[in-house]
Amino acid sequence: MRTDPSETGGLFITRRPGTRPTQYRAPPRIAGEKRRRADSFVAGGLLALMIVVNLLFWGPLPLACLFVGGRLQHLTDNVGVGLAASFATLIGGLLLGLMALKRLDYAWILVRRASGHDQRQGIIGRIFMVCCAIGAPVFLVWLLGFSGAQLSGAGNMGF
Repeated sequence: MRTDPSETGGLFITRRPGTRPTQYRAPPRIAGEKRRRADSFVAGGLLALMIVVNLLFWGPLPLACLFVGGRLQHLTDNVGVGLAASFATLIGGLLLGLMALKRLDYAWILVRRASGHDQRQGIIGRIFMVCCAIGAPVFLVWLLGFSGAQLSGAGNMGF
């Protein structure tokens, strides 16, 4: 129980509004073993979908945004319009993807609870961390090894 006056409205009495423990009219119904296995299967599918959406951030989404920007640059003959369109579609795509991931994460928590696991937190943070740990080095290897990009000043050292 928190008794800090800043958290209790300056009073050292009772608890804060809305913090009463949840009480059910009847205990929650427990599903059968087949239903729990089906829910576990659905949770695995949601997890796989979250991984796929997360991996889209590392390749297909930026390429699609560059494609949109390139088409608009070609139609308008203006590089600024192409760059603005690329950045705007990238930001919009990232935000939509993150919104979808958050909703999938909520659904994953509910399905995991339905399958009999005491799931209190989502997995989106861990998925994002693993995808970044894998995606960043792969992108760096591609950028420096296969894209044809050169480090600035590397050709002028006289070696």
